[in-house]
Amino acid sequence: MLNLAGVTATSVPGAPTIGTATVSGQTATVPFTQPASDGGAPITSYTATSSPGGITGTLSQSGSGSVVVSGLVGGTSYTFTVTATNIIGTGPASAASNSVTAIATGQEAFTSTGSFSWVAPAGVTSISVVVVGGGGSGGRGENNCCGGIQASGGGGGALAYRNNISVTPSVSYAYVVGAGGTSVTGTFGSNSAGNAGSLSSITVCGVSTVANGGGAGRGAGGGSGTGGSPSGTYTGGGSGGNGVLNGGRSNAGGPGAGGYSGNGGNGGATAGSSGSGGGGGGGGGSNNSSCGTRSGGGVGLLGEGASGAGGCFGGNGFGGSSGSNGSRGAGGAYGGGGGSAYHSGGNASGLGGCGAVRIIWPGTTRSFPSTNTGNL
Repeated sequence: MLNLAGVTATSVPGAPTIGTATVSGQTATVPFTQPASDGGAPITSYTATSSPGGITGTLSQSGSGSVVVSGLVGGTSYTFTVTATNIIGTGPASAASNSVTAIATGQEAFTSTGSFSWVAPAGVTSISVVVVGGGGSGGRGENNCCGGIQASGGGGGALAYRNNISVTPSVSYAYVVGAGGTSVTGTFGSNSAGNAGSLSSITVCGVSTVANGGGAGRGAGGGSGTGGSPSGTYTGGGSGGNGVLNGGRSNAGGPGAGGYSGNGGNGGATAGSSGSGGGGGGGGGSNNSSCGTRSGGGVGLLGEGASGAGGCFGGNGFGGSSGSNGSRGAGGAYGGGGGSAYHSGGNASGLGGCGAVRIIWPGTTRSFPSTNTGNL
């Protein structure tokens, strides 16, 4: 048979010489050296084939190089062979390559409060984690006379993250999702402190990464609800904002949750402050009982994004990093602090936003605050 250059092609090419295969995630790179014989016609392409699965990749060129094979199954070990093709057809396969294992990629988010265990999937040997503590609920105040309410919003929950933690496939690891503080009610003239939010954490090989919950909002004569802080072993994150103590006849707004590189915004007797580094903004205070309580924004679990803005006078805080905004009474998910309340109409103080835990893998290539942390 004559090829396009008028040269007689007598046979298919010989077998390429295989190189050392490598893997990144679920994609392998398979190097090879061109065969000694091209069969009398230029080689037009090379094909790498996996075992098991028969997954292929093709490289269109005549000389030595590397074939990329995508779509491997995480946790599966593979070898590869390479063949060369000319105008006559495809030649024999190379020897099998070394074995490589595709790295599983994925994530799980946990938002139901309580203590649980997570089992590392097959092929997963490293993870990155983010934990957000529950927000505290606001206090409730009334001095029964002249409007000296003296109540504060509950503290925002902390955020903590840690990257590239070694785990063992099929082994279980303990984690905790913190609850937000519950709201409080009272009769005319009563003063009540809110309830603290609880911590969220994950423990690997006895080492815990912890995001503490926000402190309780305070009733009359008390101080402000303090934001939770990260603790244990962690890479970064921020504390929740503080609830301000409001001594006027209005409701103190709840603060925001901690951010990925800064703290949540503080609550406000008037306007709340903005969060920093992805923290939820603090909620602003309202100027009368008919507005109810105002709460802080939460923070999201997908890595750092825009910071949440503080609520205006009478407004709720805005969530940072795709977290939800505060709503009337309740702090936003995740970790927003609840606003305060006073007696008129039997108002209850705002409850804190719930906590959360999110795990992503592999931890070697997926890391917080913002490196490939989205859902895949």
